[in-house]
Amino acid sequence: MTPPPGPPAKDMVWVAGGCFLMGSDDFYPEERPVHEVEAGGFWMDRHPVTNAQFRRFVKATGYVTVAERPPDPADYPDADPDLLVPGGLVFQPSTGPVDLRDWRAWWAWVPGASWRHPEGPGSTLHGRDLHPVVQVCHADAQAYAGWAGKALPSEAEWEYAARGGLESKVFCWGDEFAPKGRQMANTWQGEFPWQNLLLDRYERTSPVGSFPPNGYGLHDMAGNVWEWTSDRFTAHHGDGDTCCAPHEPQETIPRNVIKGGSHLCAPSYCLRYRPAARQGEAVDTATTHIGFRCVLRSAPDGAGDQAGGRQG
Repeated sequence: MTPPPGPPAKDMVWVAGGCFLMGSDDFYPEERPVHEVEAGGFWMDRHPVTNAQFRRFVKATGYVTVAERPPDPADYPDADPDLLVPGGLVFQPSTGPVDLRDWRAWWAWVPGASWRHPEGPGSTLHGRDLHPVVQVCHADAQAYAGWAGKALPSEAEWEYAARGGLESKVFCWGDEFAPKGRQMANTWQGEFPWQNLLLDRYERTSPVGSFPPNGYGLHDMAGNVWEWTSDRFTAHHGDGDTCCAPHEPQETIPRNVIKGGSHLCAPSYCLRYRPAARQGEAVDTATTHIGFRCVLRSAPDGAGDQAGGRQG
């Protein structure tokens, strides 16, 4: 497919449409079954939205993120009233091995955590202008995309773009995790959540573009931060539990698909820095490891099936 004149915005990459095999039968149940999907052509941000980009949006619009607003008690009838304050979830490594079935061992609700203060009061964005923005809920990502004249990618668009033209490979770059010993993404090396060997040099997020791009010229499609998509999480790939993303089985808040894994994904626990990997995340969740990027479709709004991915 011939790309339209462009790029329509700085740092966007054209991803030509085509058919691909979505999902994987080799890893987690929610990725199954492998099925053919047709994706239309679209422009995609070369990298996740950065703190600097999000700051420009907030400055231009006065937007206040969900994490900066007091929660509505009606939405959380069983919550401790003392916790119904602005804030977000912050990763806190344990001092040793813990029960990996309980995410409370490494996640903490921190009042005052927000995109400006990712780890809570006292933390800043100093030196992190080029890091992905975090502590953003799904609504925040949508608001930014609307302001920029773009949209959030569908799950199919995201996975198609992440594969970079490689059919059915495990990672965005091939089947070998670290070809010739080279770290290809910001992930967790060591025993999660207490031992991070830092073989990739980064303890938390990394500046966008710190690792090689995939075949389409897109950076950070694996690791660094999970990324919001526009699709609700459903069981059409099969049933499965989340891992390093906080989740309660009884939650009633809608969940959307996040893709790509993050710097907290470790093969000993969460091998999800792969194109096929997927999780459902509550749309009101703001954490230190979820961000987003945007797309601009060649088809006009409402031409939906082809632009967003049509399943075969």
